[in-house]
Amino acid sequence: MGPHPAVAAIRLAVRRVLHDLLTEHNRTTDVPAPGSRSPRPQAPAVTPVAAARVACDTASATAYDLPGPAQRAPRRTTPHERTPSPLVLVACSGGADSMALASALAFEAPKLGIRAGGITVDHGLQPGSDLRAEEVVLRLRELGLDPAESIAVTVGRSGGPEAAARDARYAALDDAAERHGAAAVLLGHTRDDQAETVLLGLARGSGIRSLSGMAAVSGADGRYRRPFLGLDRQTARKACMVQSLPVWDDPHNADPAYTRSRLRQEGLPALEKALGKGVVEALARTAQLSRDDADALDAWASQAETAVRDAAGLLDCAKLYTLPPAVRRRILRRAAIEAGAPAGSLFARHVEEVDRLITGWRGQGAINLPGKVVARRQGGRLVIRQG
Repeated sequence: MGPHPAVAAIRLAVRRVLHDLLTEHNRTTDVPAPGSRSPRPQAPAVTPVAAARVACDTASATAYDLPGPAQRAPRRTTPHERTPSPLVLVACSGGADSMALASALAFEAPKLGIRAGGITVDHGLQPGSDLRAEEVVLRLRELGLDPAESIAVTVGRSGGPEAAARDARYAALDDAAERHGAAAVLLGHTRDDQAETVLLGLARGSGIRSLSGMAAVSGADGRYRRPFLGLDRQTARKACMVQSLPVWDDPHNADPAYTRSRLRQEGLPALEKALGKGVVEALARTAQLSRDDADALDAWASQAETAVRDAAGLLDCAKLYTLPPAVRRRILRRAAIEAGAPAGSLFARHVEEVDRLITGWRGQGAINLPGKVVARRQGGRLVIRQG
């Protein structure tokens, strides 16, 4: 008799990600697949869409989308050199989603010769958080994960409590991945989390990139992987229950002081009551369709940018004017970020103001952008620079 369907589902999702990681690892270390007689595999060509996806994920200001994957130069191994097995870490809060992920990683990784470890981040926002973090570490070790450690962080105030906690958490995970030389960090975001992210982007009036939600692969060199984006939250919780895995329900997830908590507790249930079941699945599908469209537009903008710059590298306003608004604004946003504007603070209204220097030019003055970046029109050219 096989495992419970919920357990089988989470294991399959993790197995697919681990297979991808192992293939990438073998490619970068110049190791052919088992049984293969073919010469060393060549790195796949990077299409304009793939290149745009990397550039866009790198500058993304969405809540969970971090920088995207980059190509690594292959390293040859000698016949007597044994390729070290890759290390995959799981980010585990002790909640149902991440505990289910940790259990699936612990089960699947050894079968593929992959080392598996776990990291929990202590945000220090609740009394006894350090003790809970140590409990999570013990659970990770009981699953057989090594290394397993807790990292305490100091949460600032920039961008609000949720954004500040997220920034501190990802900084800690990045540091852990670097210290341990991890090939990837698995995150337990589910299809429900994806639906919430899409709705939050919609409520902010964000563009299509924000509506594309979280990427399955993101971070420097594709560090972050989200195996559960196709699974609902209930499947993860059921998997924990049938495996008798203890889980911790963070009270912040039900605290109405947090926007995402209100959306989870009130907003989505109200939508499902009004529109019927299937809202979460539809929103997750919208995220993927939006991501595909955004990737295509980013690729178009990347190709068009060279043509709208003059010999000095300045943006030609007349040439920009001929581009579709969605393409032109992507070029403007990228130029502002390259000049020093923080991606997370550069909103649609900023880009729209800069766009008016091209489409509604009436001699208006410079536009002040975040990061002390200034955009102004001079002699038919758009100049964007700090100061």
